[in-house]
Amino acid sequence: MRITNKMMTNNMMSNINKNKLNLSKLEEQYSTGKKIQRPSDDPIVTVRALKFRTNLTELKQYYEKNIPDAKSWMNVTESALRTVNEILKQVNTYCVQGSNDTLTAKDRAAIVSNLEQMKQQLYQEGNANFAGRYVFSGFKTDTPLLFTYDEPDLSYTITERIETGKLQVITKITGGYELDDFDDPAIDFSEVPKKEEVYRIQLAYDRLDQTKPDNIILYSKDDKGNLVQAEVFTQLVSISASDPKAYKPDDAVAHYIPETGEIILGKDAYELFRKTDMMEITYSKTGFEKGSLRPEHYFDCEMTDNKKPELGPVTYKKEKQQIEYEVNYNQRLAINTEGSDAITHEIGRCIDDILNAVNDVVKTEEKIAEVEKRLADNNLSEADRERYTKMKEQLEIELALKKEAMQKAFNNGIMVSNQQQDLVNTAVADLGSRYVRLELTENRLSSQKVDFEELLSENEDVDIVDTIIKFKSAETLYNASLSAASRIVQKSLLDFLH
Repeated sequence: MRITNKMMTNNMMSNINKNKLNLSKLEEQYSTGKKIQRPSDDPIVTVRALKFRTNLTELKQYYEKNIPDAKSWMNVTESALRTVNEILKQVNTYCVQGSNDTLTAKDRAAIVSNLEQMKQQLYQEGNANFAGRYVFSGFKTDTPLLFTYDEPDLSYTITERIETGKLQVITKITGGYELDDFDDPAIDFSEVPKKEEVYRIQLAYDRLDQTKPDNIILYSKDDKGNLVQAEVFTQLVSISASDPKAYKPDDAVAHYIPETGEIILGKDAYELFRKTDMMEITYSKTGFEKGSLRPEHYFDCEMTDNKKPELGPVTYKKEKQQIEYEVNYNQRLAINTEGSDAITHEIGRCIDDILNAVNDVVKTEEKIAEVEKRLADNNLSEADRERYTKMKEQLEIELALKKEAMQKAFNNGIMVSNQQQDLVNTAVADLGSRYVRLELTENRLSSQKVDFEELLSENEDVDIVDTIIKFKSAETLYNASLSAASRIVQKSLLDFLH
């Protein structure tokens, strides 16, 4: 085979280009630290790199965004619940102090004032928010748990469900006297005030729109444990708290007291309610004060804004509302705690009962003080003096009974605050268990993130030391090919024609 000069030149140029291309490739790897610069360099490395990068991006979304956001939400929730628990402890302490019979009127007034403040602060914790989202409002994160302003124009039709096991027994004093009774000759102050044990249902709200709730439906469980309608209770009579018979309904009747939102059951009515498992009470209320719990977070209800009647009613249904974050592949975790699971109407209504009981005692003490003042009048006739003396005796009996009722109200406060603490502790424990799961997931994702970063590095990154060695070798080879090329085909045909 004849080797021509052109063949030698072409081979020389081809080899130089190959060496130069290899040098360029190694120079790119050296300068970028990556094995490939474009997919065509190595399709297998490219496919693996895309897969690893996708997995790593998802891991970073979970590890760097979803989980920290979830932890922050849960930390805000836990902080609010622990504050609620501390407030309930203080409420319990004040109730223990209030049950002491040696307290003066001033002492009781101070305790009641503190309890009112504790109640407001306890409910205020329900409006805890994270980044503008209310943490206790379920899916309605843009709606606070309680009203932040007075809302006189909002109307709600509420359906409140109460387990009949929560029927309350309270003490009320009947047959008391007022100072104006002295001027009534028909009253001889012979009737002694009495202590009455009455059965009560306490609604979440008082001062309803109508004189009484629309209806009361009683439910019982069938053989399969399902609730079925047993009876509609119709013997409900509206009566003012100032009526002497307010807390003394006839046996088959129940009294609704608008001022307090109480339903007082007669003996037969109580037996009827007691034999069922659950009652459903429907009522309407317009106007809510600042700090009141919003009904839509606790009950099935329908809300109408009287300022905007053209918008029509909005219907809410009380259902479990779990806000779930995706914290790993196909793994979702509920991060929220609903306000209805930890902050209820019951503690606020209990504090209202204590306030009413203390006010009853204070008013009776004031009546006794006024009677004593009148008895000190030397110009008082013997007949009036005797009448005032009888009145004072009855008022002192009334005071003793009301103090006993007040102590029971404080004792009930101790019991209710303990129950509420149990409820909050359960919510905190549930939140804590989910937080532990979140931390375990975070730790696992941290390890996975490191593993995928190593795999990605092994797939994409070059060994710098090895690359430097190869680069120096390629550089030497390239320079050698240039040197060799300079010595090839130095003579042409003209050199031999002479």
